[in-house]
Amino acid sequence: MPRLSPIAPELWRAEQALRYAGAEVGARMTVVRLSGGRLLLHSPLRPDAELRAEVDALGSVTYLVAPNCYHHLFVGAWAEAYPAAQLFVAPGLPKKRPDLQFSGLLSDAAGPWSPELEHRCWRGAPLMNEVHFFHPASRTLIVTDAVHNFGPERPTSTRLLFALLGGSEGFRTTLLDRLVTRDRRAARDSLARLLEWDFDRVVMAHGEVLESGAKAAFAAAYAWL
Repeated sequence: MPRLSPIAPELWRAEQALRYAGAEVGARMTVVRLSGGRLLLHSPLRPDAELRAEVDALGSVTYLVAPNCYHHLFVGAWAEAYPAAQLFVAPGLPKKRPDLQFSGLLSDAAGPWSPELEHRCWRGAPLMNEVHFFHPASRTLIVTDAVHNFGPERPTSTRLLFALLGGSEGFRTTLLDRLVTRDRRAARDSLARLLEWDFDRVVMAHGEVLESGAKAAFAAAYAWL
């Protein structure tokens, strides 16, 4: 069974199992193919041989992105496997992972993948320091932990965990998002800037991809701000 599946032209996803607080939440990597066959791997998963082979068939791994302070577990393994790739990490991650040799710290400045892919930092939640990406050609927003989207088909333990966290089923945030938000004004400004992007789909690290209506859903998920 293929490890990579298409999302839209020049966009693919891969999933692996991941447990959080005893519940299965899964994890997702997004692959973006840029001009010249350059590949950007957003929130890389464990690089087993099958996944690497499918990625290699798409193009050349050029950029590795650790988009927040928690989605970094396997970027080192990918960097070792692809030493020519440039590793870009979220603010704060160098202190957490001093072992990583990174090429750049993500900021609001345009990256080498611009204008085919854009990114912006989310302010006000320093424990996460998440950086969001936007693929204009497919109107796709790419995030990690900013939202989740679990349906009723998920295991009972998963639904119970997220019910306790204040956001069980559907496209939403949780109590944890409120707790890590230390500066609501900065977060509101970040939300306003994110909503300037013309996205209709959102790909997140945990839960089902929301294929349409994503801008309104994202705004509703953060109505508590």
